Amino acid sequence: MTGHGAAEPLTAEAAGPLRGVAEIPGDKSVSHRALILGALAVGETRITGLLESEDVIRTAAAMRAFGAEVERDGGTWVVHGVGVGGFREPEDVIDCGNAGTGVRLVMGAMATTPVAATFTGDASLRRRPMGRVLDPLALFGAQAVGRRGGLLPLTLVGAETALPVQYTLPVPSAQVKSAVLLAGLNAPGETVVIENEATRDHTERMLRGFGAEIAIEEAAEGRVIRLTGQPELVPQQVAVPRDPSSAAFPVAAALMVPGSELRVPQVAMNPTRAGLFDTLVEMGADIAFENRREEGGEPVADLVVRHGPLRGVEVPPERAVSMIDEYPVLAALAATAEGRTVMRGIGELRVKECDRIDAMARGLEACGIRVEEGEDWMIVEGRPGEVEGGATVATRLDHRIAMSFLCLGLATRKPVTVDDASPIATSFPGFVPLMRSLGARIGG
Repeated sequence: MTGHGAAEPLTAEAAGPLRGVAEIPGDKSVSHRALILGALAVGETRITGLLESEDVIRTAAAMRAFGAEVERDGGTWVVHGVGVGGFREPEDVIDCGNAGTGVRLVMGAMATTPVAATFTGDASLRRRPMGRVLDPLALFGAQAVGRRGGLLPLTLVGAETALPVQYTLPVPSAQVKSAVLLAGLNAPGETVVIENEATRDHTERMLRGFGAEIAIEEAAEGRVIRLTGQPELVPQQVAVPRDPSSAAFPVAAALMVPGSELRVPQVAMNPTRAGLFDTLVEMGADIAFENRREEGGEPVADLVVRHGPLRGVEVPPERAVSMIDEYPVLAALAATAEGRTVMRGIGELRVKECDRIDAMARGLEACGIRVEEGEDWMIVEGRPGEVEGGATVATRLDHRIAMSFLCLGLATRKPVTVDDASPIATSFPGFVPLMRSLGARIGG
């Protein structure tokens, strides 16, 4: 048994080329934020393209618990918001499942409203540190009581009289930045966040779209974000672009499987999220970025991906923040590239849904790939056309580990099995049927 119910093993094996159109679901990061800001606006927000994954559905449920009306109307999600500072106290525990982004952003959104809420999650989320969010929220006047080390379950009591803060991020984290900005919405005056390295900026873009007064400047100390508190947010029509983190899997699979050619339309190309695609191009990947445009305040493009030889590269450490969720699938892809792929500055992977560096290293080794690793780095020695496979890989309740090894199994000599594919539903519930429609052989 896992935190998601009974384990669901799946096996991937080599077959013919992958061909067709890969319709990727909506961006998870944008989906979480659209629901939360819709709940904090006054009036009706309509969201199209929302990712209907377990993680996002948990955030929708949390917004209902805090008093917003959230319902699905055909293919559109409709949110009737309660306004900044309008959250009511939930009647029950907020269960965020596996949603690390969801729980941290929701904590931020409620931290400056004088209500109390108890948060929990699945076995994976209960092992993930919340202190990095709770520390800055305490500066606003919020108080947290829970397990040692800031682990879930915990109860957060919102500030009775919120204070604006100035906070410098100790490590690059879009989740922490976003939690502080959302908390700043109900604090009087100006809340300031300073980040030394730019992280994904969906929250800043969407706050501006909902009518918040937000200013961003580059200064000697880094990227400075200034938010004026207590605005009346204006409801919006939000079109969610397609998730580049989810697109990474069929893209990588097509690059691994000989003869493949895929079209992946409407993928978000936000520069704070596009580091993987920059890396793939450096590896020699045949990817065309067509019909570049802007949708819902986010840059998007249609990707055309063709299989071809890849070479190992050294990924610049400063790029990690723009592709942190894509390192597992990059490591799988690196196993099929010529030479060494060096990934540094990736210590954040140690505290994701699982220790992703260790999980990928052990799984790749089981498939016959040589891996070196340190606290914040990993090196994969590629064996193009000669990856043995034949292993059963422990996913450790991590959706990205599961999908990465199922993609790798499409290009190995022997099938690759993941011990539990059920966590995939947290971010990409249609992954397996989509891959099968493109020609992948994935079965139970």
